[in-house]
Amino acid sequence: MPKKETQRAFETRKSRVTKPQAPDAPSAAELQGRQGGFADSVYKLVKQIPRGSVATYGQIAGLLGNRGMARAVGNALHRNPQPGIIPCHRVVAQGGRLSANFAFGGPFGQEERLTAEGVEIADGRVNMKKHGWIPEPPERDS
Repeated sequence: MPKKETQRAFETRKSRVTKPQAPDAPSAAELQGRQGGFADSVYKLVKQIPRGSVATYGQIAGLLGNRGMARAVGNALHRNPQPGIIPCHRVVAQGGRLSANFAFGGPFGQEERLTAEGVEIADGRVNMKKHGWIPEPPERDS
């Protein structure tokens, strides 16, 4: 096939290909609202972690209904609007690792805040058996 015909055939096929559109795709404003709601849920839950205890990003995500949203939990905490009130330093990575991307002073800032609360840290990891947060189960109506 000559070069011009090949190019024309390619362009014809290319113009017929359409990207699938999701029905009822949310607008950017709707997505922002959903993210705000998720972040608010993260903040509310993290406020419950007591001094001297820590939780993991995956644990927080799981308590909110989807353990696979651990990164979204981290993103929300990175944008913590009230660092003195929402104790984001009490959330660590899997296995008790300190967060390399801790927004308020990096892993050293996180370690400093946790040790001030009596949390034991060795080699950049929290002793999760001793300091891992176990939330109270929600009360059930009888």
